Amino acid sequence: MSAGTPHRIVIVGGGAGGLPLASRLGDKLGRRGRAQVTLVDRNGRHLWKPLLHEVAAGRLDADVHGIDYLALAYWHYFRFRQGTVAALDRARHELTLDAVRDEDGELTLPRRVLRYDTLIFCVGSVSNDFGVAGVAQHAISLETPEEAERFHRHLLAACVRADDAAASGHPTGVDIVIIGAGATGVELAAEIRQTTHVHATYGLEHLDTRKDVRLIVVEAAERILPPLPEHIAKAATDLLGKLNVQVRTGERVTSVDETGVSTASGALYRADLVVWAAGIKAPEWLRNLDGLETGRGDQLVVTLALQTTRDPDIFAFGDCAACPWPEAGRAGAQVPPRAQAARQQAMLLVKSMRARLDGKPLPEFHFRDLGSLVSLGELSAVGTLMGRLVGGSLLIQGLIARWMYASLYKMHQAAILGYLGVALDTVGRFLRRHTEPRVKLH
Repeated sequence: MSAGTPHRIVIVGGGAGGLPLASRLGDKLGRRGRAQVTLVDRNGRHLWKPLLHEVAAGRLDADVHGIDYLALAYWHYFRFRQGTVAALDRARHELTLDAVRDEDGELTLPRRVLRYDTLIFCVGSVSNDFGVAGVAQHAISLETPEEAERFHRHLLAACVRADDAAASGHPTGVDIVIIGAGATGVELAAEIRQTTHVHATYGLEHLDTRKDVRLIVVEAAERILPPLPEHIAKAATDLLGKLNVQVRTGERVTSVDETGVSTASGALYRADLVVWAAGIKAPEWLRNLDGLETGRGDQLVVTLALQTTRDPDIFAFGDCAACPWPEAGRAGAQVPPRAQAARQQAMLLVKSMRARLDGKPLPEFHFRDLGSLVSLGELSAVGTLMGRLVGGSLLIQGLIARWMYASLYKMHQAAILGYLGVALDTVGRFLRRHTEPRVKLH
């Protein structure tokens, strides 16, 4: 880098961690000309990933809640480049982005090379089907807005068909099997139960959604929400029971086909729709990234400073990074793949980039567990408040927990839109709610 050239920071991944990081660095360093900040993402628009279960159920419109990266780049003094990573040359400090094509296969952007001084990966995670037969062909994984929209269309079509069958005197109902009882599976089950009831009020005259839309959550572990404290799992199980959602634990899925889901115990769960929410891993392409060390689940191995172990100019955080967690008190413990961890790491990297430019030592990351919240529909949630700070013993649920869950999204919005932007957006949605349906109807 020649004298007087701004330090080039390239961030790959514009999700819950990468976008707030790019926005903060753009405001603090890009605006003052101390650094040139570039955000790379395969999509042109951003949607907070924890909202995907609401998109799938139909309570949230991805087109309304999505934000263009180019607009955010303009507001926050960073550059945006759309594309996926094709190659990395660490010796030359070059990142190659693959060509971008539109829905018709036409070339939109050619293959390009970005030069960097600091490279940061925060590409999140993808679904892990563990090699189970039929998952790719017959199940939907809610990893992207497109997949969530696809599930929503299939859900509406299934309900319309069932309503028509009931009207003709041959009721069939709709069977939905959700594989995996982590936060995504549990939240989706609750959302589907409540939004299909709302859909029925818009014209499904013959479908009793509570009785005719049959929901089953299948989990291989002995209880739902395995990563979270047991008292949260029990409270969530009770609430799912009240929503008439069946839970089957200790059932390892062995195959999925056009008729339904088979398990190791010999059970067969008939299904019109199957969602795979049973596991995550880092994207496989990280495995072959010019010799960077990867660990279990293809995560990039990083130090407490979030630097990759084999290149101090390359950082990684969020779900795609295997970061040590010494506070857990267990040998080999790693920071859990949760949105709050990615946000905390992003805020640390804002300080790290300023220290790096000033030639100062980099701070180390220490995860603070602020608790866990699981949404169970529009008016309910369950979780713990402040997590390890109070020993994980403060259980909250109901409307207060739901408000707190909603506030997490507002905090994410504030990080990229500012508090005034969030206030104006909230007022606008409040004023529009009387002229829009309560759920998406197409």
